Amino acid sequence: MKAAKVLSKTVLVTGCSSGIGKEVAIYLRRTGWDVYPTARSEADLKELCSNGFEALYLDLSDSNSINSCVQSLLQKCKLGVGALINNAGMAIPGAVEDLSRKDLREQFEVNVFGLQELTNAIIPSFRNQGWGRIVNISSIYGVVAAPMVGGYCASKYALEALSNAQRMELSGSGVSLSLVEPGPILSNFRQSAYERLEEKLLKTDHFYTNYNQILKRKKDKHQKKSKFTRGPENVAKKVHHAITSNKPRIRYFVTIPAHAGSVMARLFPDFLIDFAMKRSI
Repeated sequence: MKAAKVLSKTVLVTGCSSGIGKEVAIYLRRTGWDVYPTARSEADLKELCSNGFEALYLDLSDSNSINSCVQSLLQKCKLGVGALINNAGMAIPGAVEDLSRKDLREQFEVNVFGLQELTNAIIPSFRNQGWGRIVNISSIYGVVAAPMVGGYCASKYALEALSNAQRMELSGSGVSLSLVEPGPILSNFRQSAYERLEEKLLKTDHFYTNYNQILKRKKDKHQKKSKFTRGPENVAKKVHHAITSNKPRIRYFVTIPAHAGSVMARLFPDFLIDFAMKRSI
């Protein structure tokens, strides 16, 4: 497929402290892009800088941080920004009835509200230059829901809807928007989620056994590559295609479970989806 004529090879990648974001930043730099990765903690920013990146501080739950990050980026990139990779995200697992308003709000602030505010802040520069690429890292949980991660699924469903609408709104502008929907990927993301789930053991009676079983089955295996789990470089390759292709895809599925989930969502009746997803946790 013919590569796009890229007007600027500068890219902002969010959530680069580890896992997918860090791998995307490294991969894109290796393929010739000028990468500005973001992180929240000082330690992560220092590590990124020690690896040769000009890292930017970004807290997606803070509008001031978002505005500051965008202004800093635009000042550094006089020739314009070519792409935005929205990777930063977080999950608070647990049964829906165990999720507080704070739990839900925290996930939506990062996964939806902050992500969209950042995107909207960069789009004017894309429109002015008549070219740009937006890649939103969603999840197969934005296509099919699973028990014990209902809040996370809800935030990704919301991201899918906003992305679909904005993709149509950007039609004819020279700006494209793609969704990357990974399944199980090796990263610290799942470990962080399991640690948050462990905290709920002290707060619930009904799902205590369920939470213990999930933790026992998954916590010690989160860094072991199974036949269904893939490394973050597989996501990075899809991101690269989305920002360099003349005709980027609307959706990129990563891993066999992600492809299977997409097929289920389109073809299976609800009761079969429920059966499959209950067995997946």
